Amino acid sequence: MPLLRAILASPFKHPHPDAKPPTTRLREVAHVNAPHLAAYERLCGFATGRDGLDTLPPTYPHVLAFPLAMRLMSARYFPLPLLGLVHTSIDITQHHALHPTEALQVDVHVAQLAPHRRGTEATLVTEARVGDGALRWESRSTFLARHKTPAGSERPQPRTASTEPGTEWRLAPDLGRRYASVSGDRNPIHLHPLTARPFGFPRAIAHGMWTAARCLAEHEPTRSAGPESPLHIHVDFKAPVLLPSTVTYTARGPAFELRATATGRTHLTGSSAVLP
Repeated sequence: MPLLRAILASPFKHPHPDAKPPTTRLREVAHVNAPHLAAYERLCGFATGRDGLDTLPPTYPHVLAFPLAMRLMSARYFPLPLLGLVHTSIDITQHHALHPTEALQVDVHVAQLAPHRRGTEATLVTEARVGDGALRWESRSTFLARHKTPAGSERPQPRTASTEPGTEWRLAPDLGRRYASVSGDRNPIHLHPLTARPFGFPRAIAHGMWTAARCLAEHEPTRSAGPESPLHIHVDFKAPVLLPSTVTYTARGPAFELRATATGRTHLTGSSAVLP
């Protein structure tokens, strides 16, 4: 019911430039379901039991925390409309690898609201701790509610082809629905052209967190250092990936990107590195 109320209330929520972030923190204990984890790994391209050690993909805690994040963003006190929110970036710090057998204490809160050239952006902080209270994983995600602003103009992105050799991925039209089934993120912009069009998209778009996870599965930053290594990951979601489409993944050192194969338009840039 809270989610349904949030959906129905979305057209009546109008971000105010002086709005303050809610002070509420939500907490719960999350447990890993083995079949769910395996389905997530298959869809995102992660090898199960990477390097012989049973560790969680570094993006998986985001999925575990998503129901709590949804509860926060669907609450009456959250100042942005839930429908049409677009994930624009994520920073992940994995202080220590997480294991499927560990129960995680998950904490979610809104750190700030900020004006954006296309609307208002909220920064959502998620923290995951183990039984002794040690912080093992944390992320900062930005979510954009698009609306008219005084600046009022969209900055066109240059469409230049990458000079790096890359790997092509053909993304199926039902990718958004398949990722929604494992992530719980059923934002209508990801599900079908008819539900994406009211939010300005000609077709459904891929989840940003699927594109991030797929790139990280390919990049595998801990391959040489070992899967227990601490990590820092940063991803900017530059432009939506329409479904279906063909994209090209490229990487150089700690940096990677995802581009539209046909036009060279940048969809995603990121970096992933082992911490000292």
